[in-house]
Amino acid sequence: MKVYAFICTRDKNLSKTTEKLLSYLSSCNVDTKILVGSKSIFSGYQKAFEHVKPEDNDIIILCHDDIEILSSRDTFAKALSHRLVDSKTGFVGVAGTTLLSKDATWWNHQLWSQGKHRGFVFHGDNLESSQSTYYGQNDKVIVLDGLFLAATAKVIRDIGLEKPEYLKGDWDFYDIHYTFTANQKGYNNYTVPIFILHNSFGNLAGRESWHDNRERFINKHSLPKEIK
Repeated sequence: MKVYAFICTRDKNLSKTTEKLLSYLSSCNVDTKILVGSKSIFSGYQKAFEHVKPEDNDIIILCHDDIEILSSRDTFAKALSHRLVDSKTGFVGVAGTTLLSKDATWWNHQLWSQGKHRGFVFHGDNLESSQSTYYGQNDKVIVLDGLFLAATAKVIRDIGLEKPEYLKGDWDFYDIHYTFTANQKGYNNYTVPIFILHNSFGNLAGRESWHDNRERFINKHSLPKEIK
């Protein structure tokens, strides 16, 4: 079994955070592909997947370029593979929700207060000044945040990485589309105990293309949807 990581970045001059991420993944024997200047995150991931031609049981990581993985190498490897050995598992990640509401916003604060969310993430430029965000105990979820996702190549082939026709924006809602599709195909998605520092607080969720794709997703699917 091999592990691959696909990371889209807009700048060929990699940040220190990205360089540190690459070093960490390399130390874990992860074959990492940096995707610079992709037309969209969908096409970037798809082309990288087609290029490596993975075996069905190989693990594919899709992650942001502005994260730092804080877990030890052994903990990372065990947490990554624990759920993915089960053929019924779709995606694993570090943050998600058990109920996707009518607004299709996975981090919906009302549902958060009701205990519907799962996972844990540090947010900030560095660990010392970061904000620790506890969403809920790791478990099964409907959808996952795209800062870090992983699935077997077999699952990836089943759901597809190409941009669906109903979405217009090239960089938004891919994570909700991928993980929701996996759930609808009968796979189980999970949050897992991998500790990550994310340099972003989700600012891009406010841009017009994000809202456009969100509305298109809402119009396409019958929401809310909840784990049974």
